[in-house]
Amino acid sequence: MSGDALDILDALEQGGDATYFSFTQPAGEPDRGSNGKGRRKRRGKGRAAEPLPAIPAAVDVLPVPELLAGRYRLERLLGAGGMGLVYRARDLLQESYGDPQPLLAVKLMSDQLAASADANALLFNEYALTSRLRHPNLVRLHGFAVDPQCGRAFISMELMRGRALDRVLCDQPLGLAWAEVREIAVPLLDALACVHGQGVVHGDIKPSNVMLGDDGVRLFDFGLGMAVEGPLARLPHLSYGRFEAWTPAYAAPELFEGSNPSRASDLYAVACVLYELACGRHPFERVPSIKVRDQALSSRLSVPLGMPAKAWSALRVALAFDPEQRRVSAAQLRDAFAAQGLWARLRSMRNTQSS
Repeated sequence: MSGDALDILDALEQGGDATYFSFTQPAGEPDRGSNGKGRRKRRGKGRAAEPLPAIPAAVDVLPVPELLAGRYRLERLLGAGGMGLVYRARDLLQESYGDPQPLLAVKLMSDQLAASADANALLFNEYALTSRLRHPNLVRLHGFAVDPQCGRAFISMELMRGRALDRVLCDQPLGLAWAEVREIAVPLLDALACVHGQGVVHGDIKPSNVMLGDDGVRLFDFGLGMAVEGPLARLPHLSYGRFEAWTPAYAAPELFEGSNPSRASDLYAVACVLYELACGRHPFERVPSIKVRDQALSSRLSVPLGMPAKAWSALRVALAFDPEQRRVSAAQLRDAFAAQGLWARLRSMRNTQSS
């Protein structure tokens, strides 16, 4: 999966809209957890999240200094949204000891969220979740700190070089060949299986949160993630209703109805991404799933060209609107995509025999 792996900064400077982190809610969109008559009743099963208190209004927000914690010099803004800011930064300490690669990424809460008394706790929640996840296809975090000058917390992490899947899709409007889809899907699903296996859900899987580079696939941005079981479940949970932060085109119907994010909602989101990779279009034309379901809009899906029957069968299950019908795990979906179809096995056998 080599190719023109670009620094995200370079992509932005060239006029592209490759994203590092995506947080924004498009202007003018209605409340995503509401039916227009007030918030819907929560019907999710299992342990309910404990919403954080309402954002306090009277918290002074100091500007972000050019030098964070006396160590990280902020060089360029890589991405900005309603929830966060990501900068390219230089680690002056490591550089002083001769580190040939002192560049990294630094994430802070946006000025709007920094006005909340619990903004630092929210960012720590993301760090605590992600830093405990070990997988080659997950973003690698370095540390969490609070700048003594401005009082704002930040996460330092690897500076990923590559292209987000949303940019790949822009360049491939008809989708990718099955072999390329498989090359992306298997490591992505393996990473998600690792996340779910440790009791964590991502909460906002979408093309712009998956990076492709010379070192492979990376799933990143756990800003909406939460632990659903295990010791990390005691961390404060981010309230979806408070921030309306998830992405409607990739949100499972139950999220619109107030349910907590879950493994099942992650599976729906990643299935939308994989279908889009294979076909070049969103399975439901980017219409929110709850609208497609409730208004009985056409949800007939065509089989992506070249996709083996086993992979398609598993993907179709993951795209079910009813979470109870999504009877497939990330690991099972990975295995279905990793398995070779009959014709691929026959070709492989012929190639082996002729060599």
